[in-house]
Amino acid sequence: MPQYQELPCGGQVLDIDTALKDGILGGAPEPGDLADAGKQQPLELRKMMDELDAAGDAPGGGDETVPAVFICPISLEPMVDPVTLCTGQTYERGNISRWLALGHRTCPTTMQELWDESLTPNATLRQLIAAWFSRRYTRFKKRSADFHGRAADLVHGLRGTAVPRRQPLKGQARVAALRELRTLAATHQSVTKAIAEAGGVTLLTSLLGPFTSHAVGSEAVAILVSGVPLDADAKSVLMQPAKVSLVVDMLNEGAADTKINCVRLIRILMDERGFRPETVASLSLLVGVMRLVRDKRHPDGVVAGLELLNSICAVHRPARSMVVSIGAVAQLVELLPELATECVEPALDILDALSAIPEGRAALKDCPRTIPNAVRLLMRVSEPCTRRALSMLWVVCRMAPEECAPAAVEAGLAAKLLLVIQSGCAPELKQKASELLKLCRLNYTDTLFISKCKLTRTIQ
Repeated sequence: MPQYQELPCGGQVLDIDTALKDGILGGAPEPGDLADAGKQQPLELRKMMDELDAAGDAPGGGDETVPAVFICPISLEPMVDPVTLCTGQTYERGNISRWLALGHRTCPTTMQELWDESLTPNATLRQLIAAWFSRRYTRFKKRSADFHGRAADLVHGLRGTAVPRRQPLKGQARVAALRELRTLAATHQSVTKAIAEAGGVTLLTSLLGPFTSHAVGSEAVAILVSGVPLDADAKSVLMQPAKVSLVVDMLNEGAADTKINCVRLIRILMDERGFRPETVASLSLLVGVMRLVRDKRHPDGVVAGLELLNSICAVHRPARSMVVSIGAVAQLVELLPELATECVEPALDILDALSAIPEGRAALKDCPRTIPNAVRLLMRVSEPCTRRALSMLWVVCRMAPEECAPAAVEAGLAAKLLLVIQSGCAPELKQKASELLKLCRLNYTDTLFISKCKLTRTIQ
C-alpha cells in the first residue's frame, strides 16, 4: 500500500498508518538511539533544526534526506507547526496564514477553491517530524562527542600530555596527526572548540618556529584558519616578526592550499588591535600575494589575495609604493576583464588606493589597458564598480588630457558617460560623469565627438 493517497483533484495526502509501518522516519532505530533519546531532555523542534543547521548537518544533508511529506510546499523547508486545509494539503502554519492574509482563497498546491478556510493542526505529522529530527539530533550529538574526543586525543598526543604520558609525536607521526586534526576541523566546525579547550592553539603557534618543516607548518596554519578560537595571547605570538616571516616563506614556497591559508592567517591577524601595519610592508609578502592573485586555477586564492592586498593598501599607506613597485597596477588592470564578479570590486578598490599616490597614477596612465578596461566596466557590474572605474578614468584623463581623453572617447567612454548621467546612480556619480564628459569634449573635435557618441550608442 502506498504511503500517499491521491486526491481526485490532484495532490497527495499522507497515509499515516502506512507511513509508520514502512518506517518513514528513516528506517529502524540504530542501537542506543531510543535509549539516548529517552535520557535527553525534550528540545523545542525549531531549536534542534537550527542547531543541526548551524553545525553543518542541515536538513537534507548527510546520509538521510528529509521525507518529502515533512516539507512545506510553500517555503520548501521542514515544517514545525503543520496545519491541514480542507483540501487535505498540509502547510507550515505561518506560511499558509500569510497566503490567506494576501487575499488568496485557493489551495497553493492544487489551486482548488477553498470552501472552508479553517486550519486544522496536524498533530500526528508534527509528532512524526519531531521524532525524526530527535533521532537525527541524538546521532549528531553522539558523533560530535566522538569527534571532539578524537580531536582532544590528537592534541594531547602532539603535546605529549596523553594518558598514559608519552613523548610528543615527532616526524611523520606528527604530520599525520596534524593532517587528521585538520580534516576533523574542516569537516566538523564544532571540533574547533574542542581543539582550543585541549590547548591546541598554544601547540599550533609553537609549531611555527625556525626549525619547523613546511609540512608541519602548512598543517598548523590550515588548522589555525579553520575557525579555531584565537585569543589575544595567541594572536600576539603569531604577530611576532619571526612567525610572520615563516608564514611568508610558506606563502612563496608552499602548495596552492598552503598559500591560500597563509594569506587568510595574515588577514585574520590584521584585524587584531595590536597589529603593526609595518609587518606587512614586505616585498616578499606582496610578491607572493600577487602571484596568488594571478593564478586563475585557484579562484579561492584570487579572492583571498585581493582581500589581503586591499587591506594592506587601506591600513598602511607606505606599503602602496611597494605594491606599485612590483608592477601590481598593470597586472591588476590586465586581470580586470577575467576576474569573477565578486573579485572586480576589491581589485578596483586596490587600484583606487594606488591612484592616490603619484607613482600609482603614473602606472595607471602608462598601462595601455587602463582606459579600455575601465570603460568596459562602466554600468556593468555594480554602482561601486562604476564609481571606481570612473575615478580611474578621471585620474588618467586629468594627467594627460590631450593624450588620454581622445583615447577614452575612441574606447566608447562618451556613450557610457551619457548612460551614467541618465541612470538612477547617485548624484555625485552623475556629477563626476558630467565633468569627465566636458573634459573629453574639450580635447576632441566637436563634430567628431558628437558623431562618436551617436555611433557608439547605435552599436550598443
